[in-house]
Amino acid sequence: MDQVLNKVGSYWLGKRANKEFNSVGDDINSLSTSIEGGAKWLVNKIKGKMQKPLPELLKEYDLPIGIFPRDATNYEFNEETRKLIVYIPSICEVGYRDSSVLRFSTIVTGYLEKGKLVDIEGIKTKVIVWVKVTCISSEKSKLCFTAGMKKSRNKDAYEVLRDGITVEKF
Repeated sequence: MDQVLNKVGSYWLGKRANKEFNSVGDDINSLSTSIEGGAKWLVNKIKGKMQKPLPELLKEYDLPIGIFPRDATNYEFNEETRKLIVYIPSICEVGYRDSSVLRFSTIVTGYLEKGKLVDIEGIKTKVIVWVKVTCISSEKSKLCFTAGMKKSRNKDAYEVLRDGITVEKF
């Protein structure tokens, strides 16, 4: 009788455990399709595809590490096309040491080149009114922003990670 109960118990526990593992797998798959950025990062991490932190990627391409808000940690980067997609938890503004301000959408896209982020979507800067930033380039000690016009700023103002302040609209 004990052997029968052990077998029934083992069978039931095995079925239950298998169902739970399948449920976890389904949850991870649904996360990757339903949540932008964060879940893809999580799925890649679980699969063993580790990506370097965003500041490290920016530094590798000769851009200051503090361009994006501190909480912009989830991103996708295609090394072949060099397309960068950065996910930011909420629309926010970041103030820098030189008194400039950048406004970020929840998704920022662009193409990384050595010393440049081009074809940018999702960043604005205040020039009298809010203007879309289309290119950020690093030239020696200057960081140049193209936003309807090209504006140079001191590069060292962007070398420190800063927190974004939540705003209502982009």
